Amino acid sequence: MTSSALEVEGWRRRVRKPHGVVMSELGSAAAVGLLSRPYRSLTVGALTLISLVAFEYVAVATAMPTVVRVLDGLALYAVAFGGTMAAGVVSMVVSGGWSDARGPAMPLRVGVAVFAAGLLIAGVAPVMWVLVVGRVVQGLGGGLISVALYVVVGQVLPEALRARFFGLLAGAWLLPSIAGPLLAGLLVERLSWRWVFLGTAALALPALALVGPSLRGLSWPAGRHRPRMLRPLWAVGAAAGALGLHYGGQQTGAVSVVLVCAGLGALVVFAPKLLPTGTFRGRAGLPSVVALRGIAGAAFSTTEVFIPLLLSRERGLSPTAAGFVLTTSAVGWMAGSWVQARLSSQDRIPVVGAGLLAVGSVGVLVTVIPAVPLAVCVAGLAAMALGMGLVYPVLSTLTLRLSPPGEQGMNSSALQLSESLFTTTVLAVTGTLFAAWLVFSPATAYLAGFGVAAALALLAVAAGFRAR
Repeated sequence: MTSSALEVEGWRRRVRKPHGVVMSELGSAAAVGLLSRPYRSLTVGALTLISLVAFEYVAVATAMPTVVRVLDGLALYAVAFGGTMAAGVVSMVVSGGWSDARGPAMPLRVGVAVFAAGLLIAGVAPVMWVLVVGRVVQGLGGGLISVALYVVVGQVLPEALRARFFGLLAGAWLLPSIAGPLLAGLLVERLSWRWVFLGTAALALPALALVGPSLRGLSWPAGRHRPRMLRPLWAVGAAAGALGLHYGGQQTGAVSVVLVCAGLGALVVFAPKLLPTGTFRGRAGLPSVVALRGIAGAAFSTTEVFIPLLLSRERGLSPTAAGFVLTTSAVGWMAGSWVQARLSSQDRIPVVGAGLLAVGSVGVLVTVIPAVPLAVCVAGLAAMALGMGLVYPVLSTLTLRLSPPGEQGMNSSALQLSESLFTTTVLAVTGTLFAAWLVFSPATAYLAGFGVAAALALLAVAAGFRAR
C-alpha cells in the first residue's frame, strides 16, 4: 500500500469531528464535502473571516482620501497603510509560534477580538493619529487570524479537502476586491466613512462564532511544542525594514535613498531568520514552496500596480475601461483556483502555474511598445492570474503537508511572510526606479517595472520545479 493510500486509510478509520467525536462511518475523504455537517461551520466561518479582512483591506483604500480630508491627516496617509502592514508581519510570526505551542484556538479568538477592536478605534477616531492606532491594531489582529486559520485547517480538515478549501479561500480574497470598492464608495457617500470600519467590526464576532465548534480540542498545555523565543524579535526587525521600504519608496531625494537602503539592510538581516533554511537558495521541498509564494506574489503584484498607469497614461483608457481590464485578473484567478481543486494530481501545478505566470508577464511587458495591441496585455494579465489561481492554493496545501504538527504554525506564517516581504521589497525597488526614469523616458520606466516582474516570473518557474 502506498503512503498516500495509508494516509487515506488512517483518516477513514479515525477522523475526528471538530467537536471531538470519532467518525468511522464516513468511509473516505472524497465522500465528505466542505459543506457537509462536520466541516460546514468551519468553512463558512473561515471564509467569512477572511472575506472581512480582505474587504477591510480594499475598502480602506477607497475611503482613505475622504478620511484624510475630514480628519486633516494627509501627513499620516502613508503611515496608515504602512503601520498596518508592519504590525501584520509581527503578529503573523507571533501567531505561528503561539499556534504551535498552545494550539490555534486562542490565537484565532484573540485575533478576531483585536481585529474588531482596531476597527472600532478607527471607526470612532476623532483625529488622524487615533485612526492610525486603530489601523495598527487591525494589522495585529489580521496577522493572528490568517496564520491561526491555516493551522486550524491543518488540524481539522483531511488533506483531500484542503485543496478545495484553499481554492475557496482565494475566492474569499478576490470577491471583496471586486465588490469592495463599490460598496465602500456607497457607504462613504450615503452614510459615513466610519461605517467602512464599524460595519466590518459588527460582522467579525458572528463569523468567529461559526468557527467556534471547530476549535474544540485544538488547545493544548504549554510544553507540547517548544516555541521559538527569538522569532518575535526578528519579526520586529523585519517589520521595521518593511516599513522603511514602504515609507521610503514614497519619498524623494536623499531621504528616500536612506530609508530604502536601511529597510533593505534590515530585511537582509532578519528575513532569512523567519523563513525556512534554504529559502533564498531554492532548496527542494518546503523552502522552495515558501520561496515560490513570495516570488510569484511579488511578480503579480508589481504587474498589477503598473498596468492601470500604463492603460490610462499611455493608452488613453478611461478609469472604467482600465478597471474592466483588471477585472479579468480576478476572473482568471478564480478560474485557476476552481481548476486546481478538481485535479486528481497536483504534482505539476507549481510548474504549470509558474509557467503561465511567466508567459503572461512577457505578454504584458511587450505592450509597452505602442504598436502592440491592447488585447495582448489583457491576455497576458489573464494568463498570469490563471497561473496564480493554480499555484496559491497548492502552495498552502503543500506547506501543511510538509510540516510536522508542531511546526504548522511557524511554516504557515513563513509562507505568508514570504509574500509580504518579497512584495514590499520589490514594489519599493521598482517604484523608486520608475519614479527616477519616468521624467526622462516613460517607456524605460514601464520596462523597469514590468521587466522586474517578468524576471521574477521566470525565477518562479525554477522554484516550481523544486517545490514539486
